[in-house]
Amino acid sequence: MAESLVARVGAAVDRAAERAPTQQLSQELVALRERLDGPLRLAIAGRVKAGKSTLLNALVGENLAPTDAGECTRVVTWYGYGAAPRVRLHPRQGPVVDRPFRRDDGALSIDLGGLAPEQIDHLEVRWPTRRLQGLTLVDTPGIASLSTEVSARTHEALTGDVGTVAVADAVLYLLRHAHASDLNFMEAFRDRQVTEGTPVNTVGALSRADEIGSCRLDSMEVATRVAQRYAEDPRVRRVCPTVVPVNGLLGHASATLRETEFAALAAIAGGPQDEVGKLLLTADRFGRNPAPRNPGPEVRQHLLRRFGLFGVRVAVHLVGSGEAGTATELAEGLRQRSGLQELRTLLTVQFTQRSRLLRAQSVLAGLRSVLHRGDWPDAADLLGEVEHLVSSSHELEELHLLGQLRTGALELPAERSATLQRLFGGSGTGVAARLGVPDAPPAQLRQEAVAQLESWHRVARHPLTNRQLHVLCQSAVRSLETMLDGDLSTGR
Repeated sequence: MAESLVARVGAAVDRAAERAPTQQLSQELVALRERLDGPLRLAIAGRVKAGKSTLLNALVGENLAPTDAGECTRVVTWYGYGAAPRVRLHPRQGPVVDRPFRRDDGALSIDLGGLAPEQIDHLEVRWPTRRLQGLTLVDTPGIASLSTEVSARTHEALTGDVGTVAVADAVLYLLRHAHASDLNFMEAFRDRQVTEGTPVNTVGALSRADEIGSCRLDSMEVATRVAQRYAEDPRVRRVCPTVVPVNGLLGHASATLRETEFAALAAIAGGPQDEVGKLLLTADRFGRNPAPRNPGPEVRQHLLRRFGLFGVRVAVHLVGSGEAGTATELAEGLRQRSGLQELRTLLTVQFTQRSRLLRAQSVLAGLRSVLHRGDWPDAADLLGEVEHLVSSSHELEELHLLGQLRTGALELPAERSATLQRLFGGSGTGVAARLGVPDAPPAQLRQEAVAQLESWHRVARHPLTNRQLHVLCQSAVRSLETMLDGDLSTGR
């Protein structure tokens, strides 16, 4: 549904570039045009030590982003697809340059060429992995850092500064607690979007979820309940209506589990149960206790770094109970308990499926910012064109209404709100997902669309329907008419 909007946005940017009063503004608009056709930019943000780089590595399935407190963690870093590994440094002043790098224990160590982090706009890492095809992950320094400069880099990159263009199309925000600085940051990102009050481009992840349940075996179940409470909190829901628990460390370990690690965990699980129970009481006891000797403390400390105490406990339980008899079975069991697959599915529905629409939204926001700078003879006309494009776009209207429904800004009965959210693409942007009839043949899709269209017409004509619901009915009718006018053969 977003193709027509994308074409109109592209044409608007092209016209603005032709009329730009300076070469610099023209170049910025050309870059915006390229962004429209490029990959979705998903930023991973959060407070210091929220586990951003660890989760990025888990999503990519490789140990690329450094997780220590080195210089590179203080720089905004873009991870995108490339046919061959490559690192480019974008300084605040001067040309873009390629930089040498090496992998230390898997993670990248990048030579910054003597530049301080504050002299660098961002690093660009290209890597040949399918998980980065069509997606650029933006790793950001932690907000609320003791260094105000470090926090400012994340704010500048993701929310933009006055007259500048924000980097991200969407944000995965890592929460450990609903802190005021978290809410302020997400509010700032939301306000930079074209359709204000539309937080559907922000997903919250309750990171390091195992710590909420004190690393007990049921920690993820406890974290799921806490995440639900956060999502229902009006302060959080207003800017981030979807929150899911995830253990990035466990997710990454499950994707990169080694046979030697499985053997070590199996050796621990095979010991006397009372000794195993005592060994797993605390991280310090597990890592430093001289017994057992096989595996010894050095190997156990490695397991702690890779899996965390929760992951070690879960792994020993799975192996000891017979649920995981091989490294492959253990990796699958850990993945299921990490929350990583649920997060990936959510990101696909929320972001990947509407990638073109979110990029168009970001480019419109960027076009507005550029038009407000400099001495533009035709600025008023061009801004008027942008406003007309936004107000006449049903795709953006759907996105706006979906955000209002999810945040509770529109008061409706729960069942009706859920139906409209699904119809506006909240459960997937395909026709079958919107109609709530997965795997239905084209004839059934058409029949269902006609039935729902007639139903919303009846609601709109009802004498007790208020103005708010009438507006929603009109949008629902337009969405259904668009489906009926399109190709229902694929259900997408």
